[in-house]
Amino acid sequence: MQQPTADEPIPAPRPVARPRLYEQLVHRLCEHIRDTGLGTGDRLPPERELASTLGVSRASLSQALVALEVQGIIEVRHGDGAIIRHPVSEEHILAVLRDRDNRRAEIIEARQALEVKLAELAAQRRTERDLAEIDAALEDMRADINGGGRGEEADHRFHSAVTQAAHSRLLTRMMAELAPLIAETRHDSLSQPGRPAASLDGHERIAEAIRSGEPRRASEAMRTHLLLVSHVAPPAD
Repeated sequence: MQQPTADEPIPAPRPVARPRLYEQLVHRLCEHIRDTGLGTGDRLPPERELASTLGVSRASLSQALVALEVQGIIEVRHGDGAIIRHPVSEEHILAVLRDRDNRRAEIIEARQALEVKLAELAAQRRTERDLAEIDAALEDMRADINGGGRGEEADHRFHSAVTQAAHSRLLTRMMAELAPLIAETRHDSLSQPGRPAASLDGHERIAEAIRSGEPRRASEAMRTHLLLVSHVAPPAD
């Protein structure tokens, strides 16, 4: 390894990264699951009780629970709390989460490149059957959100319907390759406060432009929508 010369400044050591609060909470939640002997199918205590036990805000706890839900460790059921699905070590969870954080920007770039063009093509090539699929996904997402859900499944169906309406076999195959990665970012996005309703509004603007046969407006509506859903607030430190 080449040493710095006398005239070259010696690089300062990088500061040691401090674990973020949500990472600490993931660790403590895994400890809680292990120490209490909870297993698959068991329910975690209510969020208010768990936040009090851990001495953190419910907002911070919610971020950690979302991190666990993304990895399939727990399932958060509306009105029924968090159910354990598949306990694993916190080291594995944190490693996967950090890798996902690094990939998010690349996934968003790929979506911008593909889905903006897909919306443009959909406005040119959509059939009545395509429009019916788009409208059905919108209706299901609206009903899920009004019922207190996030509308994730219907969100996926909407984007799939737009992809199909573009009638481009190559772009459809490329979107299929990205589907598992997009699912992760979708979950993160729709877990943001107020995001499901905002996402639905963006979908409706895209659908209206496609229905009206306006390619430029459809592509811009998709671009605006993807910029919105790509913003995920960093976990609190």
